[in-house]
Amino acid sequence: MIEVLLLIGAYLIGSVPTAVWVSKGVFGLDIREYGSGNAGATNTFRVLGPKAGTFVMAVDMLKGVLAVRLSYLLPYYTDPEHLTQLVNLQIGLGLVAVVGHIFPIWANFRGGKGIATLFGLVLAIQPLVALCCVGVFLMILFLTRYVSLSSIIASIAFPVLILFIFNEPETFYRIFAIAVALMVVLTHQKNITRLLKGVESKVPLFKNKKDKN
Repeated sequence: MIEVLLLIGAYLIGSVPTAVWVSKGVFGLDIREYGSGNAGATNTFRVLGPKAGTFVMAVDMLKGVLAVRLSYLLPYYTDPEHLTQLVNLQIGLGLVAVVGHIFPIWANFRGGKGIATLFGLVLAIQPLVALCCVGVFLMILFLTRYVSLSSIIASIAFPVLILFIFNEPETFYRIFAIAVALMVVLTHQKNITRLLKGVESKVPLFKNKKDKN
């Protein structure tokens, strides 16, 4: 019963529509009516610039971290003998937060793709793996200025790190890592199509104007 309440709490945390509130409260517009129509960090970068995009990304990541941290409210799961159950609960809480981000109750169930919140989940469970993924993301972003491509490659790097570099022993976590990569690729089909056509929008890293190239 307590686990159910925690899952509800994780969903409500994930439902905080950061991009929508920032776009409406600061810029006087609804981010979902511009760009790709998604209420996420990528579209915020594209439409409102790097400062707003960075803030939205950071808060959306924090949602994933906070959702995972709810697991520590149950002392049973903090026992070393229940490590597998703890990891499973944390992944469950984080995934529910991602669902909340995609279908936020606070924003008429129209949210983003959940990539930043998903990353927050990984950051809370395995910080070192998350930092490696951040390194991959930032490197690709610096080289290409495509947030979508950076997200895709970082997500593919995630199971590679889990399976071959860090050799994670938890079977469920290994499956989760593969599922994450597949999910990110599937949810970025339109972005992949635009990348192949050379019409995907870049984000301005050092200037407050859009790059039209």
